[in-house]
Amino acid sequence: MVLMQEQNSIEVEVKIAIGDPAAVIERLAELRFQARSERQFESNTIWDTADESLRASGEIVRLREYGPLKLVTYKGPAQSGKHKRREELEADLSSLAVLERIFPRLGLRPSFRYEKYRTEYVRSGEHGIVTIDETPIGNFIELEGEAAWIDLTAGELGYPESSYLTGSYATLYVNHCRALGIMPSHMIFAKA
Repeated sequence: MVLMQEQNSIEVEVKIAIGDPAAVIERLAELRFQARSERQFESNTIWDTADESLRASGEIVRLREYGPLKLVTYKGPAQSGKHKRREELEADLSSLAVLERIFPRLGLRPSFRYEKYRTEYVRSGEHGIVTIDETPIGNFIELEGEAAWIDLTAGELGYPESSYLTGSYATLYVNHCRALGIMPSHMIFAKA
């Protein structure tokens, strides 16, 4: 059985490339942010049609495992601007296995996999969230919340608006591969 709890919203976020996560964690503590989750491994699979029509329209369907959480997410096309703004529909699942069997019957196939280690931070009385993402292509923070909160928090952390990235991890990965002259595949950690 797949149990779902649905969340509907407009997602507003930016990513910022960072160096050492420890320095950001120290600054978050100075700003009274507290860890909402411990550092956990996260695995994501983007599903698309064979002709990549979802990607072409700016939409995604994603299955995510984050620690004990299992989520299905739909994201609509992003609106342009200094912050990425898009519709996000997300539901908690008890298992991904059923959807992994249903999606191919609907013409969807796994098109891109990406992994990261994520830690989430919140500050009491605020609705925004700061995540530290350690990925195979580098470290990033994501600031998600209202636009004004994002700008204020980025400033408190010492990052100007010019450091904002609004691309998806798939886009950042492809750009990373191009810069290195390598063929993109999946953004996953090397297995030992």
